[in-house]
Amino acid sequence: MTKIIVDGKELDVPPEFTLLQACEEAGAEIPRFCYHERLSIAGNCRMCLVEVKPGPPKPAASCAMAVRDLRPGPNGEAPEVFTNSPMVKKAREGVMEFLLINHPLDCPICDQGGECDLQDQAMAFGGDSSRFAENKRAVEDKYIGPLVKTSMNRCIHCTRCVRFTAEVAGTGDMGSIGRGEDMEITTYLETAMSSELQGNVTDLCPVGALLPKPQSFRARPWELQKTQSIDVMDALGSAIRIDTRGREVMRILPRVNELVNEEWISDKTRQVVDGLKTQRLDQPFVREGGKLRPASWLEAFAAVADKVKGARIGAIAGDLASVEEMFALKTLVESFGSKNLDCRQDGAKLDPKFGRASYIFNPGVAGVEDADAVLIIGSNPRRESPVLNARIRKRWSRTNMPVGVIGERVDLTYPTQYLGAGPDTLASLAGTPFGEILAKAERPLVIVGQGALAREDGLAVLALAAKLANKGEWNGLAVLHTAAARVGGLDIGFTPSEGGLDAAAMAAGGVDVLFNLGADEIEIGAGPFVVYIGSHGDRGAHRADVILPGAAYTEKSGIYVNTEGRVQVSDRANFPPGDAREDWAILRALSDVLGHRLPFDSLNALRAKLVAAHPHMAQVDAISSGDAAKLASLPQGSVSKAGFVCAVQDFYLTNPIARASAVMAECSALAKGRLQQAAE
Repeated sequence: MTKIIVDGKELDVPPEFTLLQACEEAGAEIPRFCYHERLSIAGNCRMCLVEVKPGPPKPAASCAMAVRDLRPGPNGEAPEVFTNSPMVKKAREGVMEFLLINHPLDCPICDQGGECDLQDQAMAFGGDSSRFAENKRAVEDKYIGPLVKTSMNRCIHCTRCVRFTAEVAGTGDMGSIGRGEDMEITTYLETAMSSELQGNVTDLCPVGALLPKPQSFRARPWELQKTQSIDVMDALGSAIRIDTRGREVMRILPRVNELVNEEWISDKTRQVVDGLKTQRLDQPFVREGGKLRPASWLEAFAAVADKVKGARIGAIAGDLASVEEMFALKTLVESFGSKNLDCRQDGAKLDPKFGRASYIFNPGVAGVEDADAVLIIGSNPRRESPVLNARIRKRWSRTNMPVGVIGERVDLTYPTQYLGAGPDTLASLAGTPFGEILAKAERPLVIVGQGALAREDGLAVLALAAKLANKGEWNGLAVLHTAAARVGGLDIGFTPSEGGLDAAAMAAGGVDVLFNLGADEIEIGAGPFVVYIGSHGDRGAHRADVILPGAAYTEKSGIYVNTEGRVQVSDRANFPPGDAREDWAILRALSDVLGHRLPFDSLNALRAKLVAAHPHMAQVDAISSGDAAKLASLPQGSVSKAGFVCAVQDFYLTNPIARASAVMAECSALAKGRLQQAAE
């Protein structure tokens, strides 16, 4: 630790701290535009100037000077930093005056108004007038894709967006052209950005130069009601904030969670907003004469009751279901004596009987930053979990960590060693150069995707991966899920018990009545009578005989368990449309008509039953670790030579909400066009 005095306050800070960090540790407010904690230091806005003694008689950029660079006084006194001296105030006013020379000052019509760093800092640290009367420069707006709107007259060249695309996203989409007054920030040949994380540049931009295009001119920030929630577009469980106006979701923004998503979210998470109100199911339907017709709740329940009597019953849970509604459906189906339950609509060979360690991301998402070697099996993290992929890239950029890939050849935004296409490569990895790297690694991370598990030899592949990953106290087996509901479903045992049918068998006609809880990624055959409980008119609703309209994830409170096994709670931000209701409430009302009344009347009572059966569900934001010893019970079977196929082929259209979004459809078309160009 190093002793330093900030505005007369003495404190000890690590020598690698910048002066900006040291000043904030002392409670001083330091304005900044180019500096960001998660990006490299540029030092080009000069707004963070401070006075240093002993030192040269001029202000210093606090973001670019480390505490270790300061000199002690002539008698060994601790160096002093002043953040509010006359020199500093005059320097900041001068910097702000220069920044505003060319800024258009169009705050009344700028979407950033009310959330603008330039606006706030001009008021706090700027002067009351400008000495410049010259004409302002004009910069042509650029097209950089369907998600980010540009107004480059406002750009102050902080280069945060450039550094983000180069360092975090790894695509290098943005850069600068020209010099001096002619400098402009743009993409190469003004093409659309290709990153799945590009929307984060709108959060980073300290002015209104980069704005979210789909939300342009729709609302002011002070009009919005803000609700903390959890993302369900993938299994990472990113912390998000849902902003609503009345009953409508207006935008989704990230929240900081260092252990999960840091402060980034994927573009699908951010811009799926329009899909929440499109193709919605807002009233019950019953199929008559081969066609669905609107019905009342009582008619729909009566139609289900007629079919349930004496029938073989089964249930499949979809990828967006919360733990509470899966638990309620499981309780209802088991009350009929049925064992036909499955939350694995993709056929993944995961089973809770092999222990929790066999189906969670055991090292934890933050554990990626402790790994010293990574092997990716049957997965494309860039599509399946872009924020996790950015964390892997972060670890690689700091340590040059070796990354091997078995499966499809994919661009992950960091260098990889392609080892082979299928499980035969995995089985013969010992003795190969990368096998030696894993053997020598103290903390190897073996990421197993659903593309490796949703096949007949999935358990054998998992057993091979577990052998490579287990290093005593370090269990590096990391199962990367693509469905937000999957780990929660496995935790509560929403899988067929002895003698029960799995999802494929039920969909093929193994049951007479099939309860479909938002499972839209599975093809259901002509045999069963299908009761669909979901929010959107997607594949599941098209096949249904009875539709019971449910709530989307923003419209209900629910527990989700992310891929690392972390229990998270999302809060309701708005209400379902029309006659739609929360899924657990639908099941509770239906159970009355079916004569198998569920033992709860409120969400709190349901959660009490859930916690009584599964105590770890009460440990919010905590992870109940799996027992690595149980991995030895995984069956050692033979593996096929067929190559792995990644579970997510189109990142933008993975669930019914995304498929209902026009913005996601446009992004998908652009991505497909890029792939075709690359193939040619």
